[in-house]
Amino acid sequence: MLKNPGALPTLFQPADVAKALGKSEWWVKEQARRGRIPFTKPGRAYRFTAEQVAEIVRLYEARPAITVVSQPQAVSADKSRKQTSVQPPARPAVRLRARAPRRVALQQQNAA
Repeated sequence: MLKNPGALPTLFQPADVAKALGKSEWWVKEQARRGRIPFTKPGRAYRFTAEQVAEIVRLYEARPAITVVSQPQAVSADKSRKQTSVQPPARPAVRLRARAPRRVALQQQNAA
């Protein structure tokens, strides 16, 4: 949002955005070219407003996959039972076998 409705927004160059994001200028231009990040293109150059830079940061924000909420556990009278975490069933191990080198296969074909 503009503080002064008549004022134009400040436009940042790809080098400024790259420095703020810790990326290269090439990366910023490539992401804009592919349409992965918002940009403004007055003429032939990529430019970015402060709102667009904030949106780029939000686009590449990483969130935890699982939110763990710890709840207080009641102390049970039977302390011999321990709580175990639920683990997915283990898959049987598959024994891998190496393929014979190509030269061995060629020698066997020539011998036959």
